[in-house]
Amino acid sequence: MASFPMITTGLLGGSFNPAHGGHRAISLDAIDALDLDELWWLVSPGNPLKPAAGMAPLAARLASAQRMARRAPIRATAIEAELGTRYTIDTLRALIRRYPNRRFIWVMGADNLVQLPRWRDWRGIARLMPIAVIARPGYNGRTHAAEAMGWLRRFVRPADQKADWTDWRPPALVFLRFSPDVRSATAIRQANPRWFERYAGRRLRDPLTHSRLRDGNRKGPA
Repeated sequence: MASFPMITTGLLGGSFNPAHGGHRAISLDAIDALDLDELWWLVSPGNPLKPAAGMAPLAARLASAQRMARRAPIRATAIEAELGTRYTIDTLRALIRRYPNRRFIWVMGADNLVQLPRWRDWRGIARLMPIAVIARPGYNGRTHAAEAMGWLRRFVRPADQKADWTDWRPPALVFLRFSPDVRSATAIRQANPRWFERYAGRRLRDPLTHSRLRDGNRKGPA
């Protein structure tokens, strides 16, 4: 029986409210640093750790992500809405089952490393797949995330071995440092609170599920 090479795939979760050039820049840097075939943006239907107020409709956020991912090995997907998963641990388990021909690595910013102990079964996440932590302005992953690093420190791999992550047995953690990018979704929303209206009524095809998603809520956040 012929064997097929594993497709190396990064996973970056978030609200993407909206997606912006900073998301794209760090994703392209991560693809290069980790030698990924592609990276998926998991556009969350709803983050349990974020308030619903001010959150644009899922279709608008997915549309902004797909627009920002154009002409790059990045796929923006709302697959969690189809999977019916609410927590990252459940999403990752479902993706591993659904895509046995892919080798996944979880990619997140240092700000999320600070919050990691609040995530459901966060140690289980680390045992599922390697984790790459991207430094962000104002955050030092090792200093500000003392609670998470108390357990993860023993699993940190040297940054110069980052391209060899497919050989690692999780738990495994690597820190990535790129040129700082200060762009933020918060600043975009402050400058244009109605940014999502440009995507109202659009019908989108999800690149992974091939299902169509339409923004039926033209009002968006209050």
